[in-house]
Amino acid sequence: MTFTLEAPARPRHRRRVSQMIFRAATLFALGLVLIPAIWIVLGIVLRAIPHFSFSVLTHTSAHGGLENAIVGSFIIMVGVAIIAGTIGLGAGIYLAEMSATSQRGQRVDGLLRTATEVLAGVPSIVLGFVGYIALVVGLHWGYSLLPALIILSMMVVPYIAKATENSLAQVPTAYREGAEALGMAPGYALRHVILKTALPGITTGLLVALAIAGGETAPLLYTAGWNDQMPTLALTGHQVPYLTYPVWAFYNQPSNSLRYLSYDAALILIVFIVTLLVVSRIIVARTQRHADIRR
Repeated sequence: MTFTLEAPARPRHRRRVSQMIFRAATLFALGLVLIPAIWIVLGIVLRAIPHFSFSVLTHTSAHGGLENAIVGSFIIMVGVAIIAGTIGLGAGIYLAEMSATSQRGQRVDGLLRTATEVLAGVPSIVLGFVGYIALVVGLHWGYSLLPALIILSMMVVPYIAKATENSLAQVPTAYREGAEALGMAPGYALRHVILKTALPGITTGLLVALAIAGGETAPLLYTAGWNDQMPTLALTGHQVPYLTYPVWAFYNQPSNSLRYLSYDAALILIVFIVTLLVVSRIIVARTQRHADIRR
């Protein structure tokens, strides 16, 4: 005599119901993310496109365009990439590769992590106010490029450092062991094996940090000021135009042309930030595809 055991129908039904509820909850959460984003982007596009003119890209704000703001934002982004990228990359490498080699390094590791978390939690407007008091007024630099670069770099360094640390932590231990077995010096192995493997994640973190910095207004109001003319490369003593200022300042002006400029500036910012995010996703996708092929 043989007996067959069948799973009770009720637990199987409960499992199916719970899976459906979980899937519905995840789709609802996805909608909560997508709907506001689509609503914001469509609102900006529908307001900007009917009045958009390519002369906005070739004239300064003193002549009804945004060329000076676009160039100023580009200069700020390049400066932030150099300053914050260098500091964040160094901090991430130290946390991932060097801090655990000694007891003193572990203490410095804890201090650095705490400082990074505190800095990441400080509101951007507070950083801007500190920059105004310490740099613009305290050091007599005035509204200029250098205070803006320092404050924006302070704001995004934690993101770059964390992205670098996480990317290095995901590099397989076999890579480090193989480099050591081949007799590579630690610095050489770090540059040519470990960093090369983690480069896509580091690049993605840097691009996301630049997108965050590119959309900031409050720190720049306190440090960069505003200028209707084309920006210069002078680090101090010259105010700098940037795209977020027209969005903030021109929207409530009585002139229709200024309001249209605010819509155009918002559209250009959206295109710029979305481009950075798409580039970061392409880098990750291509890297994963090549990794799967090699595997």
